[in-house]
Amino acid sequence: QVQLVESGGGLVQAGGSLRLSCIASQHTDDTYWLGWSRQAPGKEREFVAAISWTGGVTHYADSMRGRVTISKDDANDTIYLEMSNLKLRDTAVYYCTANPNIHGVITSARHWGQGTQDTVCS
Repeated sequence: QVQLVESGGGLVQAGGSLRLSCIASQHTDDTYWLGWSRQAPGKEREFVAAISWTGGVTHYADSMRGRVTISKDDANDTIYLEMSNLKLRDTAVYYCTANPNIHGVITSARHWGQGTQDTVCS
């Protein structure tokens, strides 16, 4: 069973930056794609970004493009989500996800972490 453990959430002022980390317990067929999704209060979960296990291919939600960067450290099987120019509407629980294919990691990932709360304040 793949386990995903997020860290790095917290409180940040609007306009600031934040970096989230996610460690995957193992690499299996289910982790060919790793990603981040988020859920804001009272809203449905939404896709943020994804990266292939090799790190060679990335994909971003149109609404996030330009403000977030997803990357992978192959040495420790960790992915990162760097967010800048944070806005109040970025307040959400951010989840690390894993799925065998890109379609699933965007719409309905097979594996989810516990989530990390990010709060943007004015």
